[in-house]
Amino acid sequence: MMLLRESSATVSAVTAFIYREARFQDEHQYEAWEKLWTDDGIYWVPANGADIDPEREMSIIYDNRSRIALRVKQLMSGKHFTQTPQSNLRRLVSNIELADEQPGADIAVASNSLIYESSLRDDTLWAARNDYRLRYIDGELRMAYKKVTLVNNSKAIYTLSFLV
Repeated sequence: MMLLRESSATVSAVTAFIYREARFQDEHQYEAWEKLWTDDGIYWVPANGADIDPEREMSIIYDNRSRIALRVKQLMSGKHFTQTPQSNLRRLVSNIELADEQPGADIAVASNSLIYESSLRDDTLWAARNDYRLRYIDGELRMAYKKVTLVNNSKAIYTLSFLV
């Protein structure tokens, strides 16, 4: 990722967006989180490494925009029993880096995250590298792509029944 010589306004807007997305996830604000996506959005959590082909190999999550909407509906249905009661979540986001921008292109962003989940099952830490492509639509940043590469994605993991 080539680092961008970006304006402070771009850095501030991107950082605020990433923090807002994390808050929506932690507070189970599913509708607000869904509104952050573009119509062609892709939400991907690979399994067994970071550089797999999601069209040919298994992923933990590989959602297009309609599947993102279905995931949100399921979480809001009250019938998502692995989230009854809902996990208490807090995430730390750090190392936000913007890649070199091309005029009119999506903004490539990467960050690290550490998610603390407290549930009836146990307390769990989830560490990940997040890659985003953000796009301005009607003056607002939106996610066109989010890839969450869990540090332990090559091991058996607990059910991910919340938004990472």
